[in-house]
Amino acid sequence: MQQGEDPSPRTRARASASAATRELTAEQRVDALAALVDDALRLLARSALTLDEGCRIAARAWWLARPVSPGAANRLNATLHRLSKTTHPTEVPMSTNAEQVLDVRSEPPARRHELIFAAYHALGPGKGFVLVNDHDPKPLWYQFEAEHAGAYSWDYLEQGPEVWRVRIGRPAA
Repeated sequence: MQQGEDPSPRTRARASASAATRELTAEQRVDALAALVDDALRLLARSALTLDEGCRIAARAWWLARPVSPGAANRLNATLHRLSKTTHPTEVPMSTNAEQVLDVRSEPPARRHELIFAAYHALGPGKGFVLVNDHDPKPLWYQFEAEHAGAYSWDYLEQGPEVWRVRIGRPAA
């Protein structure tokens, strides 16, 4: 390896493995695991074999890292956003009636998912809201799949190129 060259994922994995002999905190372990998952997902993205599955893995890793290591979770969230830019959402028409609208376009990107999950957790059974975003929120869909599989609805109402609107709901009891 040349001086100044970024080490390969395999080199970083070996370095992480050799670090296993010393004591690591839970957060350090999650950070190291997130780095390995991040490297694996980047390789998967280059292979174009099953990008959807890569996004699902990234979302599960994000979900596992989020309570223990916010930095690792943010890194995985960024990887998920990069990966999902090459997937294509499936449009499902849906009427919105007079539902709450959550427009996150003016919010800093690092805060958006936090606000969206808070809005979802505040929903009663059978209720929903319309998310308005400046990019396809597909990474968020993968995170909902990881954290709330089968316990939410997701319906694209508008799909860019400048504005995306998605109805997110909680199924009736």
